[in-house]
Amino acid sequence: MKFSESWLREWVQPQVETAELVEQLTMAGLEVDAVESVAGEFSGVVVGLIKEAEQHPDADKLRVCQVEGPNGESFQVVCGAPNARVGLKAPFAMIGAVLPGNFKIKKAKLRGVESFGMLCGQTELEAGDDDSGLWELAADAPVGEDLRAYLSLDDKIIEVDLTPNRADCLGLKGIAREVGVLNRCDVSAPQIETVAPATDSKIAVTLKAPQACPRYLGRVVEGVDLSKPSPLWLQEKLRRSDVRPIDAVVDVTNYVLLELGQPMHAFDLNKISGGIQVRMAEQGEALTLLDEQEIKLNDDTLVIADDKQALAAAGIMGGLSSSVTAGTQNLLLEAAYFDPIAIAGRARNYGLHTDSSHRFERGVDYNLAAQAMERATGLIIEICGGQAGPVVVAEDQANLPTQSTVTLRKKRIESGLGFAIPDADVIEILNRLGLEQLDCDEQGWTFKAPSYRFDIAIEEDLLEELARIYGYNKLPTTTNFVPQKLPSKSESQKSIDELSAQLVARDYREVITYSFIDPALQQRFFADDAAVNLLNPISADLSVMRTSLIPGLVQTCANNLKRQHSRIRLFERGLRFVPGDQGLAQVDGLAGLICGERYNASWHGGKEPVDFYDIKGDLESLLAVSELSFGFEAEQGLKHMHPGQCASILSGGEKIGYVGALHPELAKAVGLKKAAFVFELDLKPVLQSKVPAYQNISRYPEVERDLAFLAPVQTPASTMLAAIQTVAGENLKQLKVFDIYSGEGIDSERKSIAFNLTFQHSSRTLNEDEVNAAVDAVISKLEGEFDATLR
Repeated sequence: MKFSESWLREWVQPQVETAELVEQLTMAGLEVDAVESVAGEFSGVVVGLIKEAEQHPDADKLRVCQVEGPNGESFQVVCGAPNARVGLKAPFAMIGAVLPGNFKIKKAKLRGVESFGMLCGQTELEAGDDDSGLWELAADAPVGEDLRAYLSLDDKIIEVDLTPNRADCLGLKGIAREVGVLNRCDVSAPQIETVAPATDSKIAVTLKAPQACPRYLGRVVEGVDLSKPSPLWLQEKLRRSDVRPIDAVVDVTNYVLLELGQPMHAFDLNKISGGIQVRMAEQGEALTLLDEQEIKLNDDTLVIADDKQALAAAGIMGGLSSSVTAGTQNLLLEAAYFDPIAIAGRARNYGLHTDSSHRFERGVDYNLAAQAMERATGLIIEICGGQAGPVVVAEDQANLPTQSTVTLRKKRIESGLGFAIPDADVIEILNRLGLEQLDCDEQGWTFKAPSYRFDIAIEEDLLEELARIYGYNKLPTTTNFVPQKLPSKSESQKSIDELSAQLVARDYREVITYSFIDPALQQRFFADDAAVNLLNPISADLSVMRTSLIPGLVQTCANNLKRQHSRIRLFERGLRFVPGDQGLAQVDGLAGLICGERYNASWHGGKEPVDFYDIKGDLESLLAVSELSFGFEAEQGLKHMHPGQCASILSGGEKIGYVGALHPELAKAVGLKKAAFVFELDLKPVLQSKVPAYQNISRYPEVERDLAFLAPVQTPASTMLAAIQTVAGENLKQLKVFDIYSGEGIDSERKSIAFNLTFQHSSRTLNEDEVNAAVDAVISKLEGEFDATLR
C-alpha cells in the first residue's frame, strides 16, 4: 500500500522524522519497501497562467505564449507542448530556476524568438509519469504562488508491504492507528457526519447467499453533477497513492478505500432493473467488466445482480452495463461485508487482481460499511451535489463474524517473551490497538478483539502484539536451557551424510529440486507409471508429484549444459512419491548423474567423455561405504534407460536400484546434447550396515590360484562369482575378476574370464590337497552350471 506522509500526519502527529517513522513501521511488522519524494528537487517554479498563445513564425510545432507570473508580471515563453492554450494554468520555471538534474533555466532564443522561462510537464519536475504535455493545474490555482508550497511537494511517499494477516492496515486509518500506538499519541480521525436522508428514494436488497455476504448496504443519491471534478486535495492524495483520478464518484470511492480500507462501488441507478440481489452466479453466466473484458462466471462466484442480469463480480470488479458515466445523474452506492473465503481465489480464476479483491479476500472490518457509506455520501454531495436517500441495510446476523475473546496471563507474558511488562503498559498497548478489556484479576486479563483484527484469536496472538509494539529490539537475549537426552545411534545404521560425503569426495555436487514436476516430463520418463496430481499447484508445469529423482537431475543437467558447463556430476537425496494399493508410498531415495568430460580441464588431462563404467565405479565406492553385499544384473525393462547400458542393483536377492545410460531419444527430447549416465537407489536398504566385529589376523601364508574359463558371451561374470562363493569353501578369503577377453583366438560366441582366488586359514598352513580340492570344486561347478571350460 502507498500513502503520502503528509496525509498520515493529518491523522496522527508523531514527533519523529521520516527515517525514524519508517523504522518504527518496519520493526512493528509493517515492512516499508520504499520511501520516495513526491517530486524531484527543483526551485523557482511557480503557478503560471497562459494569457496569450500564438503560432511561432518559423516553427509549426512551437507557440509563443504570454505567461502571467508573480505580481501579475507577464513573460514571453516559447513552448512546444501540444496542450499549451489560453487560460491554462501550468508550472512555470522562471529565469534562474533550477530543475531536477541541476538544469538551470536561462534566457534563450528559439528559432529567432526570445523565451524568458519554461512551461513544465510532470516528468520534467519528476512529479509524475504523464509526458504528453504541460502539467495542467486546477482552474483555481493561485497564479504566481510557488508550486512546491501550493501542491505540498516537500512530501514523501511511503510504500508498505503488508503480510496477509494485517488487512486492517490496508487503509490509512489502520496505519495511523499503528503509528499512534507506537508513539503513544492520539489519532485524530476526520469527523464523519451522518448524512440525513433528503429523499425517500431507495432500492430493495435481497441476500440470496447470506453465508458469502451477510451484510450489504445500499443508498440512492439523486441529482449528482459529474461534470464537476474532484478537488485538488483529493486528487493529490489519490495520485500519491498510485491511483489515477477519473471522475468525482470513482475518485470518492477510491479515496474511501484508501482512507478507511472499505472497498465501495457506485452503480448508475437508471441502469438497474428492479431490486438488488446478492447471489451466486449461474455456471457460464456472462458479465462484461468495467475494463470491457467479458468473462464467463463460475457458479462459486458471488455476484451483485438486478432482476435481469449480473451487475458486478462481488468484491472484485463492477460491470460495464451499470457503470457510472458522464451522463449519470442518479447513483446507487454499495458497501458490503463479503466473507473472505467466498472471495479468495475468485479474482485469480479470471486472471484479475483488484484493490477490492486484495482487501476482501484478506478480511475487511464487518462493522466498517456504515461508516464508509456516510463518508462517501458526504463527499459526493459536497463535490457533485445531489440528494441522498435512506441507507438500506440487508444482513444476516447468524453469518456475521463474532469478535474473539482472549485471556492473557501475566505469567505467560514473562515465559513467552522472556521478561515481564508492567501491567499499565500491557493495558495501554492493547487498548490503543483496539482491544476492549472485559475482566481483570491477579492472574491476568480478558480482552475482546476488535472487529478489524481477524488474526487475534489465542493468547499467543496477544503476546505477539505486545512484543512488536513494545519493541523487538528491547526484548532481552537469553539462552534457553532444555535438558536433552542424546539419541542413541545404532552401529547397524549408516548416516546419509556419510554417503553424501563419499559422493562429494568423488567430485559430485548436491542439488535440491522440486518434489513436483511437469506432467509432460513425468509422462516422457514414466509413461506407464501412475503419479499424484496436485489439487492446487503453484503452476501448471509443476503439478505432479515426482515418482523418481531422475527427472529433476536431468533438467538441472540440461540447464547447466545450456550455460556452457562441460563437466557435470550431480546427486540428490529426497523423497519420491509412488502410488500403490496400500496408498501413497513416500520412499527415501538417492540419485546421481554424470555427463560430459571424465576429468576436469587441465594441461595433462584428456577430454574423453564419461561412460557406463565411470558411474558404476562411483556407485560401487558408494555402496562400499555401507559395507552392503551387492551385485549387478542386466536390465532392459526401464523405458527411459538405454536398453544395452542399464543394470539393476541387487542386494540379498532384492532390487534396490538401477544404474546406466539415459535413453538417447529421451536425452535429446529433454535438451541433453551429451550422453548422461544416472543411478537411483532406495535409501533404506543402503543405509543398513554390518556391525563391526573383530577377527584375528592370520599369521599363516596365503595361497593364490588363477583360473581362466571360456564361457558363453552372455554369461555375466557376477553370476559366476556368486557360484564360486558357494563351493570354494570357508578358506576362500578373496575373490576377484582380473581379466575378461574376447576376440582373436577365441570362438566368437564365447569369452574368457579369469578369476583370482586367495585361500588362507586362521590357525594353520593350508596343504596342497585342501587347495586343490577347493579348486576342483570350482571347476566342476562352473563347467556344469555355465558350460564353462578351463583354458
